[in-house]
Amino acid sequence: MPPASTKASTAVDAHQLSPGTSAYRRMSLALFAAGVATFALLYSTQALLPAVSTGFGVSASAASWTVSAATGALALAVLPLSTLSERFGRRRMMTVSLAVAVAVGLLVPLAPSLEWLVSLRAVQGAALAGVPASAMAYLAEEVRPKALVGAIGLFVAGNSIGGMSGRITAGWAAQLWGWRAGLAAVGVLAVVCAVAFRALLPRARHFTPGSLRPRAVARTVRGHLADPLLLRLYGIGALFMTVFGAVYTVIGYRLAGEPFGLPQGVVGSIFLVYLVGTVSSAAAGKLVGRMGRRGALYLAVVTTAAGLLLSLAQTLTAVLAGLVLITAGFFAGHAVASSAVSRTAKRGRAQASALYQSAYYLGSSAGGTLGAVAFHAGGWAGTVLLGLVAVVGVVSITLYGTHCARVAERAARTEVRRQLATAGAHM
Repeated sequence: MPPASTKASTAVDAHQLSPGTSAYRRMSLALFAAGVATFALLYSTQALLPAVSTGFGVSASAASWTVSAATGALALAVLPLSTLSERFGRRRMMTVSLAVAVAVGLLVPLAPSLEWLVSLRAVQGAALAGVPASAMAYLAEEVRPKALVGAIGLFVAGNSIGGMSGRITAGWAAQLWGWRAGLAAVGVLAVVCAVAFRALLPRARHFTPGSLRPRAVARTVRGHLADPLLLRLYGIGALFMTVFGAVYTVIGYRLAGEPFGLPQGVVGSIFLVYLVGTVSSAAAGKLVGRMGRRGALYLAVVTTAAGLLLSLAQTLTAVLAGLVLITAGFFAGHAVASSAVSRTAKRGRAQASALYQSAYYLGSSAGGTLGAVAFHAGGWAGTVLLGLVAVVGVVSITLYGTHCARVAERAARTEVRRQLATAGAHM
């Protein structure tokens, strides 16, 4: 007869969500909607930066703070809010976060100055912080382990759809009625997604409330920061997002300027490229199954670097092809790294995911600001150089991780041989 612990484990597995079930489909749609709302709101001003610069009479680097303030605030708030989710539940935290962010999103178009716009965007980013880490923890607890990478890939796919739809909606609305109307349109889109999320998401079955004691939280965070694998994954997420944040913060300025001179609506439509990210993030699970985690990361890095170099060309076709490769590489790398964090952390998963999200969005904030500065100093080539430096960082971390894994494998084989030799000597 199997022990009681085995029976309990089997019972838990039987109630975890798995592909093909109605609850899994509802969960996937709900988190897809949450991803759409989160990315649409978080980057709502990115496609409108040239119009914001003109409207307030400011430079590209000043306007870029409307993006960097939101992502930076999210990075700072994600750990505290993920800790609250350990006590009050993932579902409740995501619901409250989306509700506050949507409410602020309806106020953003009314900002009377750049300072007010940046401030409201910072509040919005902090509110959104409750969604990403809570979603990752929810998936890790509620979805069967074998389906986890695919489920996280679908959530990331929702992020890519949100980033695309928000920018396209904002771009065309801005061309017709001005950039404030563009922001209002994104707010309405987010309202619809938030309502769908709340209606569809199944109740959590495996959530166990944790402690809010500062010492316990600090102990958990220290444990995650002492884990070499988690630290490498945090670094990879930050560097990938540095590339992505830099490229998409300034791409509107490049396409609106010479030699392209594209109108606002067409610039916003460029973000249809995000559909490539939807495909690559959803396929991340298959990539890991075929190539392993490090192999999938190497492929993502090569794809991103090739896209950066291709985007240097002076033809619109080449620039678009470069954006396709950058987007595919980024979303694949992000899905692989974020799912690895969820699987590596054995306890305090919300904090582990929160630390990844902090690094990820700090990378976005740094990429947006530094990308604008690099563009101002050296044009698009300066932004590409910044991206390539970040890509080299990802390669270095991944190579170091491969080296550490090989050293650990050799040490394990040596230890096994030593134990066998010791056992033989005592026979």
